[in-house]
Amino acid sequence: MNERKPSCSDCSTQNCSKRDSLYPKFCITPDLTDSQIEEIKKLYTEDEQNHKLAVNSAEIEGDFYGKLTRVEETVEFIKRIGAKKVGIATCVGLIKEAKVFAKILQHNDIDYYTVACKVGSIKKEEIGIAKEHHIRPNADHESMCNPILQAKILNEEKTDLNVAIGLCVGHDSLFIKYSDAPVTVLVAKDRVTCHNPVGPLLMSESYYKSKLFGEK
Repeated sequence: MNERKPSCSDCSTQNCSKRDSLYPKFCITPDLTDSQIEEIKKLYTEDEQNHKLAVNSAEIEGDFYGKLTRVEETVEFIKRIGAKKVGIATCVGLIKEAKVFAKILQHNDIDYYTVACKVGSIKKEEIGIAKEHHIRPNADHESMCNPILQAKILNEEKTDLNVAIGLCVGHDSLFIKYSDAPVTVLVAKDRVTCHNPVGPLLMSESYYKSKLFGEK
């Protein structure tokens, strides 16, 4: 195995954040040229959509840091960017939560359109997913998750922003890939931790140590 190239997860200073320390020798930031930085800045300032998303998300972070839940931040973000219609791409397993979020949008006079992951009701076998990999192998019909169709339907609805609620790992990648509108994630699915995927990371030195790193 080739020697791994050091990156940000190997840094102990995070000097790029406050500039109150030193950059490590392998740091990306000091090696960037002025022209590279200027090119990136232009993507934020000269592209209208980029500018709107970047400025409003930063302002919400600054105005409500540690004060608003992610649900509240999402609603505030929708309002600030002037999104007229919001797409909700939800897992059927979180349809109750999606319905609550839809009610919250309605309460805030925000239009929305929801598409669940099993839309199209296509059997998993039809795209080559073997029975042994089904959740219910003995069932007569088990529909595949369909993030591409979710995205295409929301594209047809001409949504201004799409909110992902509990899409599976990988299915969320396909949804983002095919979505015309920008995507934000409201819920990252983790059935084991009640959708709190950071839990195992926080407990990686205790309960989850053997689960994540194995017994040694």
